[in-house]
Amino acid sequence: MSRIRQHVRGTRRLATAGIAVTTATLLAATLSPAAHAAGRPTRATAVENAASALVAHAASLGLTAAQDTSVRDVIVDKDGTQHVRYDRTYHRLPVLGGDFVVHLAPDGAYHSANRATRSPISLSSIIPRVSGPKAAGLAVSALRAANLGETLKQVKVKPELVVDALHGAPKLAWRTNAVGLDPLGNPVARTVLTDARTGAQIDAWDSIETAAGDGQSLYSGTVPLETAQSGSSYQLKDPTRGNTYTGDAANKTDLCFFGICFSRAPATLFTDADNHWGTASNSDRSSAAVDAQYGTNETWDYYKNVHGRSGIAGDGKGSYNRVHYGSNYNNAFWDDSCFCMTYGDGDGSTFGPLVALDVAGHEMSHGVTSKTAALTYSGESGGLNEATSDILGTMVEWYANNPSDPGDYLIGEKIVRSGFGKPALRFMDKPSKDGSSADYWSSSVGNLDVHYSSGVANHFAYLLAEGSGAKTINGVAYDSPTSNGSTVTGIGRDKVGKIWYRALTVYMTSSTNYAGARTATLNAAKDLYGAGSTEYNAVAAAWSAVNVN
Repeated sequence: MSRIRQHVRGTRRLATAGIAVTTATLLAATLSPAAHAAGRPTRATAVENAASALVAHAASLGLTAAQDTSVRDVIVDKDGTQHVRYDRTYHRLPVLGGDFVVHLAPDGAYHSANRATRSPISLSSIIPRVSGPKAAGLAVSALRAANLGETLKQVKVKPELVVDALHGAPKLAWRTNAVGLDPLGNPVARTVLTDARTGAQIDAWDSIETAAGDGQSLYSGTVPLETAQSGSSYQLKDPTRGNTYTGDAANKTDLCFFGICFSRAPATLFTDADNHWGTASNSDRSSAAVDAQYGTNETWDYYKNVHGRSGIAGDGKGSYNRVHYGSNYNNAFWDDSCFCMTYGDGDGSTFGPLVALDVAGHEMSHGVTSKTAALTYSGESGGLNEATSDILGTMVEWYANNPSDPGDYLIGEKIVRSGFGKPALRFMDKPSKDGSSADYWSSSVGNLDVHYSSGVANHFAYLLAEGSGAKTINGVAYDSPTSNGSTVTGIGRDKVGKIWYRALTVYMTSSTNYAGARTATLNAAKDLYGAGSTEYNAVAAAWSAVNVN
């Protein structure tokens, strides 16, 4: 079946601080953390404090003169505690699994750090034995194999030399993205990691991620919209939310290659004469646009009002939406390279237009993940990546409190059609109801497709919010089991959202697995509610109930 997938491209650099080699780090190292103690620290102050900590704690962070670092994200808590997330390079090569988070006290003093991997990074050579063209050919073969041998058009590849510290001892590798178009003209993409010394495939994963007038939407009823007036007409653009807007892709598709687009589907801004948009029917192309813009608004408001995050990247800048993308396209995806959300119309028999509220929340949450923990999209970390979008997308749906699409623990229930054969894409109370997802952790979970290994975390989140056993919520019947026969008492979905968001943005890294997620969420619960609190104990009990001990 077609699935909602993830597409992560690009990394936003807030600042740089090289170890013992860059002026910024050396200057920051001379600054006393106490110099910024007056008042709540700013993001810039946090970066300065962290740069000083990198020099003082280089050994424990595994940093050497051969490595540089760059800031990916900064979180400053209300009490002034600071969390600065870094990527690292080795002889200017990106290090996969080299990311880490430095935690600082309110006065800027170093407290602790989380590292994606702890293996020392030292290679005998950064000269590959396998050539870039050879790695590119292997990636093209992997893309074709992943698409069942279909004839693909306009295939493009770009190998990039990296250091892989995610899969055992650090090694030189080629990370190659292969992109193309399927027979219907829809985009397909796969990232392949190849050992640069032997040519063996290390890993591979899909790299397309499976978002005041009023509008009559397809799924959410009549909804309020903030728009911009231009002359005598109105534009579907929201100046109150970073100028997010929605455009018509005219059923065309992109051909993009690592942020360089040879052709890109349009995003022709929707306009309207009377500021009343859509007709709740597919016959009016602006109806789907209403859903997309509404989904963006609710997702923006959820992150802003609940978590204090202004926009997907946390910088107050809005994204944009494209609807009517591709031909019968059964997908929706977030793309960092355009900072945009894209929705297909579905094929009509298995899926309708993929513009439902929880889909918007799901896909845009992939954007949040890419700007924070950047969970690698394979293995257990890939399952956590997908689960993050399911969990936070579900929280967006509950937050919206829309009577036409009331909150539930079903994923994609509005977009499925009779031909799909199930009432939703996924089921958080008992994930195995979809026929493929895992209810509980086992040593083989990491071998599943990430949309199925996500079931463990989805089940955890449901149990933590609502508890185990049979119950009916908002007219939907649930019956959530536990692996150990325990009875779990829920703490409410609002607390679950806050715990998961803090774990994602403060403690998780690119390589976090299920055991690491347990630790990250326990740390988050301790920060928010205290060690030994009801919430802290409930987190532990819910993880044990899905066999993550």
